[in-house]
Amino acid sequence: MGNNEILDRIRNSILELDMNGAVEATREAIEHGVPAPKLINEVRAVSQVVGNRFEEGDYFISELIITGAILKEITEIITPHIVSGEVSSKGTVVIGSAPGDLHDIGKNLAASLLIGAGFRVVDLGIDVSPDRFVEAVEKEDAKIVGISALISTTMLTMGDVVKALTAAGLRDRVKIIFGGAPMTQEFATASGADAYVVDAMNGVRICEEWAEEWID
Repeated sequence: MGNNEILDRIRNSILELDMNGAVEATREAIEHGVPAPKLINEVRAVSQVVGNRFEEGDYFISELIITGAILKEITEIITPHIVSGEVSSKGTVVIGSAPGDLHDIGKNLAASLLIGAGFRVVDLGIDVSPDRFVEAVEKEDAKIVGISALISTTMLTMGDVVKALTAAGLRDRVKIIFGGAPMTQEFATASGADAYVVDAMNGVRICEEWAEEWID
């Protein structure tokens, strides 16, 4: 079986929401010596197709969640085979749920789609304290901080993260994006965020726009 045929299987399995098929084809590609950078580029290309389908109304949130899980799974298979410097990154994103927030579906989806779009993602999990965000930004040299909240009570703690980054002298070197269903422009602006989104795909688009600015 040729490399192009294996890549086609990976692509089609992702678009058909076939986790097992995508994982099997990815592992087979590694065994056949398909270069890891080529596989990552394929993942990024398919991620773009997924985004287009969502924007055109052919995919909905449920499809995005499944696709995000598939992208995360196969990226984890590919990553150990990448030699340092082989794959360019658009920058590091530190992402986590707001202090006190225990929900992670939207965050997980955003993290997976960001990986597929070419970002390095450091996922801090749920209920992330301001100090942990600060520590991760410093340690990972992050360019973007993504904070997610599902309910209005925990949404109020997002500003505490911004204040902590400011106090640590890190605010000017990162872009901050808020995500979650209850978000509004007024709240994001008042809390000091650079942007807000209510869906993960739009968040990826914003991060890509920021990346184009600093890459250029």
